[in-house]
Amino acid sequence: MSSASVSEYLTLCLINTLWIVVGLCRPLVKYTLLSVMTLGPWQYVMNYCVQGFGCSFIFKSYIVCPCELLTCSTDSLAQWKTEGKVAVWLRVPISLSRCAAAASTHGFTFHHAKHGHAVLALWLGEGESRLPGFATHQIGVAGAVVDESNGKVLVVQDRNKTKNAWKFPGGLSDPGENIGATAVREVFEETGVHAEFRSLLSIRQQHNHPGAFGMSDMYIICRLCPLTYDINFCTQECLRCDWLDLAELARTSDTTPITSRVARVLLHGLEHGFNNIDLSMEELPAVYSGRFYQLYHRQLPPTLKS
Repeated sequence: MSSASVSEYLTLCLINTLWIVVGLCRPLVKYTLLSVMTLGPWQYVMNYCVQGFGCSFIFKSYIVCPCELLTCSTDSLAQWKTEGKVAVWLRVPISLSRCAAAASTHGFTFHHAKHGHAVLALWLGEGESRLPGFATHQIGVAGAVVDESNGKVLVVQDRNKTKNAWKFPGGLSDPGENIGATAVREVFEETGVHAEFRSLLSIRQQHNHPGAFGMSDMYIICRLCPLTYDINFCTQECLRCDWLDLAELARTSDTTPITSRVARVLLHGLEHGFNNIDLSMEELPAVYSGRFYQLYHRQLPPTLKS
């Protein structure tokens, strides 16, 4: 491995070092990120980065042979515990997955895995682990595209479902994708109709979902406004696609309980104003991270706004 590659890797380690607050009533916890890389068939480089309370970074690297791997880890863990570190994260590339077995002898357990690596964790602090769990939910988003000029809404029938019920087009949200962007994308991919996000209408939460590997599932329905009207639906995903009257969708038995209820909500909005049903989106700056987040809420009357 070249010195440039090592330098780039060290930079990556520093970037990935974490501050984490575990619960509002728990103290700020110091974490260590530990990584394992290979320099050749018989050499490993063990890296870790520490972020202390003074925000000073310390990097240490060891080049070891396989026979020294366990001893090196034992010495490091003892040192970190003496220094007051309460947890260690271990990132193991899939090409070095055998190192996970060695780490397990020190008490590391799997936290999560992605395509090219697994992350293990070890709690060094007192009592039960306060490490946050990995993501437990998948997010599905559907778009109810309402044509306000004629009271019709865009619906599809999935090709691969046991019951061909009318429903709003939608799918799973991609990592880092906003809810509204998912609804717009999924509607276009399934129906060929371009639309614009207007509001959030409903959220369904279901646990032990068979389509989410037994994890929890959240299904969000948004209201969209059509920008185009011609249908060119995806025949791989959809059996049928059409513009239906909201009143018909609300009373037909050829739909799902969620779809019929949201159709009635949309009818109310169409008759009495969508401001009575919409949870609109407002983008606000996060207090601590400096990033922005999206807040969905019912808008206040103009006379009550500050």
